[in-house]
Amino acid sequence: MDLFDYMRSNTMEKESPLASRMRPVTLDEVVGQKHIIGKDKLLYRAIKADKLGSVIFYGPPGTGKTTLAKVIANTTSARFEQINATVAGKKDMEEIVKAAKDSLGMYGQKTILFVDEIHRFNKSQQDYLLPFVEDGTVTLIGATTENPYFEVNNALLSRSRIFELKPLEKQDIKELVLRAVYDEKKGMGVYGADITDDAAEFLADVANGDARAALNAVELGILTTEKSEDGKIHITLPVAAECIQKRAVRYDRDGDNHYDTISAFIKSMRGSDPDAALYYLARMLYAGEDVKFIARRIMICASEDVGNADPNALTVAVSAAQAVERIGMPEGQIILAQAVTYVATAPKSNAACNGIFSAMEAVKSRKTPPVPVHLQDKHYKGAEKLGHGLGYKYAHDYPNHYVKQQYLPDGMEGETFYVPTENGYERQIKEHMEWLRREAKKNHFSNV
Repeated sequence: MDLFDYMRSNTMEKESPLASRMRPVTLDEVVGQKHIIGKDKLLYRAIKADKLGSVIFYGPPGTGKTTLAKVIANTTSARFEQINATVAGKKDMEEIVKAAKDSLGMYGQKTILFVDEIHRFNKSQQDYLLPFVEDGTVTLIGATTENPYFEVNNALLSRSRIFELKPLEKQDIKELVLRAVYDEKKGMGVYGADITDDAAEFLADVANGDARAALNAVELGILTTEKSEDGKIHITLPVAAECIQKRAVRYDRDGDNHYDTISAFIKSMRGSDPDAALYYLARMLYAGEDVKFIARRIMICASEDVGNADPNALTVAVSAAQAVERIGMPEGQIILAQAVTYVATAPKSNAACNGIFSAMEAVKSRKTPPVPVHLQDKHYKGAEKLGHGLGYKYAHDYPNHYVKQQYLPDGMEGETFYVPTENGYERQIKEHMEWLRREAKKNHFSNV
């Protein structure tokens, strides 16, 4: 490195965006992603021991893919090379591979190649790297926001371990926001700024798992806000909302407003008002509510309030929950809206819900009688000699695959827990059950 390179590097370090300056140097400084870099996890151990094989980091923007690569660069004794697939070409890779071969041959030093946005490489570019990853000339670290199983060659995938990075939790981002405001070495501490707790909470909420978005807002707020009479820069909720260009909605995820909003959301779906349900969905999404929490409430409503009046409602709700987890936001809001409107407009029944509550109360409040002998399992050793299963009627051997026999324990015959309504598909269930009982009576009298 000559004098000009040193000066340029030094200037970039000082003038680079806050999000870049705040990048951790060591593993212990990394916030979040404990599912892959917790102290008992493989990736943590491999980095600490400097025994990392080829890996691909996959996750949304701002979750720490490049950060982890930089930490590895600061930890490893290997040479570290970095390229971005959006601008790098085959010539760049050829130069890196040549230098890697020289380093390995002359000094026995390995080379780690970090390829950011690796999904941007075409097939031939990825194929070029393959033999050098295969023979250990380079250890590959790829980073991508796209699903690597679709965007990266199978041959490279088979030689790499995939680590999925999740959107950072709200508490993780809040920790980074506070560190950015008060850290004098890498953060904005020298400006003498102060941030209110509700402003920090708001930024952590609306960043939606993207640390970079929150840090950019902190930097903008501190650089553009005048000092107050006490000589400090105060980052308040209005300042934070302006800097991240999102209106602050009164929504405390741990307070009354949280519970009031989710209550109104569920009651609107139960009350078959899709417009109100969509409005409360939008309010929660705008305020940064956890989409997994919202999806869980939709699934519960689909079973509790729709039930067998439209059994497909639960299927839609579960599929939406899985899809949102895989796709993320902002597109996930469309999927949630489909599920919400389906559940809201579906015919309603809480018969199954009432049924399990009644059955649970019966189990809780009464003695538990034995299972009728003919329903007991006869397959385990000695069961048949005890008469277990004797007299059981196999339903499929009878007309309409139905036969009248006692299923409830002695003393509970004739008790009813599930009472189908006249709504939606449940009317068909009710008619079917009544028809079966009539047919069973006919068969009974015809056999007398």
